[in-house]
Amino acid sequence: MAELAITLDGNPRSLEEGTTGTDLFEGRKEVVALRIDGELRDLATRLADGQAVEAVEISSPDGLAILRHSAAHVLAQAVQRINPEAKLGIGPPITDGFYYDFDVAEPFTPEDLKALEKEMGRIVREGQAFVRREISDDDARAEEASEPYKLELIGLKSNAGEAAEGASVEVGDGGLTMYDNVRRGGEVAWTDLCRGPHLPSTKLIGNGFALTRSAAAYWRGSEKNPMLQRVYGTAWPSKEELKAYQERIAEAERRDHRRLGSELDLFSFPDEIGSGLAVFHPKGAMIRMEMEDYSRKRHVETGYSFVNTPHITKGQLFETSGHLDWYREGMYPPMHMDEERDAEGNVTKQGQDYYLKPMNCPMHNLIFRSRGRSYRELPLRLFEFGTVYRNEKSGVVHGLTRARGFTQDDAHIYCTREQMRDELTNLLTFVLDLLKDYGLDDFYLELSTRNPEKSVGDDATWEEATETLREVATASGLELVPDPGGAAFYGPKISVQARDAIGRTWQMSTIQLDFNLPERFDLEYTAADGTRQRPVMIHRALFGSIERFFGVLLEHYAGAFPVWLAPVQAVGIPVASEYVPYLEDVAAKLRARGVRIEIDDSDDRMPKKIRNHTKAKVPFQLIAGGEDMDKGAVSFRMRDGSQDNGIPVDEAVERIVAAIRDKVQV
Repeated sequence: MAELAITLDGNPRSLEEGTTGTDLFEGRKEVVALRIDGELRDLATRLADGQAVEAVEISSPDGLAILRHSAAHVLAQAVQRINPEAKLGIGPPITDGFYYDFDVAEPFTPEDLKALEKEMGRIVREGQAFVRREISDDDARAEEASEPYKLELIGLKSNAGEAAEGASVEVGDGGLTMYDNVRRGGEVAWTDLCRGPHLPSTKLIGNGFALTRSAAAYWRGSEKNPMLQRVYGTAWPSKEELKAYQERIAEAERRDHRRLGSELDLFSFPDEIGSGLAVFHPKGAMIRMEMEDYSRKRHVETGYSFVNTPHITKGQLFETSGHLDWYREGMYPPMHMDEERDAEGNVTKQGQDYYLKPMNCPMHNLIFRSRGRSYRELPLRLFEFGTVYRNEKSGVVHGLTRARGFTQDDAHIYCTREQMRDELTNLLTFVLDLLKDYGLDDFYLELSTRNPEKSVGDDATWEEATETLREVATASGLELVPDPGGAAFYGPKISVQARDAIGRTWQMSTIQLDFNLPERFDLEYTAADGTRQRPVMIHRALFGSIERFFGVLLEHYAGAFPVWLAPVQAVGIPVASEYVPYLEDVAAKLRARGVRIEIDDSDDRMPKKIRNHTKAKVPFQLIAGGEDMDKGAVSFRMRDGSQDNGIPVDEAVERIVAAIRDKVQV
């Protein structure tokens, strides 16, 4: 029999002609698909001479996506088993799971989801094979004659970019394929239009899947299209991994900053003000003040100059910066102002459009340009807590982490080309050190590069800026992940990604290198040789926004902030009312050292007071009764329920002051 030569995971290998991936990886149950010459293919694919073949294991990112895509097919099959009239939309894998869209008469209920899970379990246990077959456009239309959404996708196959997010799993630029779910006896149980690949069998889905929720979703993401019902699910290689994921989700829900913000009386979103616009209550405002004050202190120490700019500006400023060309959809509509009319109503002075600012950088450029600048002033580091406004769609607004009005800790650094590399290196170090001070210490970096369709400037300038950022990021020693096309229109960026206490990743600081806005604003400085030169501009938001960073820290700490950030750092709890004056004297000593302390002189019994302040996550409870007063001492009770009795007052004061100074978590 003829032989064929392939490379398997980088190593040469000879095989018999007709060998499939199933044959090649027999006995390796963890291998569920192939990557052939860089493309994902079904395990049953016949191999050809000269191919480079790699194993795709179910626990790998590609393997998980294939598992979840296969689970989406099983969900759709289950839906049409229970409701044959249901029409199919799309069913792609997503982060940690999958979804499938359906056109059904009634929305899915929680009871429906339970029934669908049971039906999916039956399909999984049947061990149906996923069998791929190529099909012509005309035959696909004939097979999908009763599926209007599939017919629409077939019509869009030559331009898959139009098919909306997730639709590429169905159609692409090449030929069409169907996937039949085939029972062991050869009977086709169900069929779906799909590009694949899929698992060899539904049995490999096992019992590591669950349906999580349902929601309404517009077909192809457009409000002009019909509203469908979307069912979400998750799938993992084992039941244990599913359970671990569910526990992570439950923990994330317990830490949800919106819930904690209400429970701890930190902030709210009054309907009277509007979606995505927060008000901070006294305790929340105290945390925010501490966050801002410490940041101000560190910026002053590092040579930043503070500035302030207004919330609105004439539209011409954003025409100069390019925001009206490239960011208009993210801006609030204009306010037409300054028009004047005479007594007869005739316009005597034309009005103009004003905009709420979405960015601070154009105004900082005006500060730089307000007078002549010398090379001796560079690097010039301008810093502002600048409130900006972005017209986020209602569907993406999410508490403090995706708001419509928020305050950026925004800096713009103007330097020479010779200074920029050192400035970027020092800036990245400063950013990481400051984030560590707030309790985040697990980082990696992301490099966002140019989107040619949404950018200004020439290729050479972008290349220089991108490579400079790449070198600085690499030199930091942190992992660097590419983000192709993710840059702002004016320059590439490094973003610091931080993992929180339960392993979730949040984008924190961004550092953008910009040669283009100095050109657009005609920024210049006088060089040492007397010539006029363009500065390099570095955009930097350390927190991203105060509100978002607040929400991230609230979830990271599950509301139990370190002592220095806690709105109430200590509370005095008297065993009986006669010990209130003694605790007031203790509190006076602490207040003299800057400690935020309250005395609970309510009529509640002491156990209830302890419960209340434990629930409020106060770091230190100072309990005092007759024995404590006689000894000039207090009893410490910590948030975890541990207690340290009979601590002399002066020692107690020093212990609390040290915990604040050292930014410890208790």
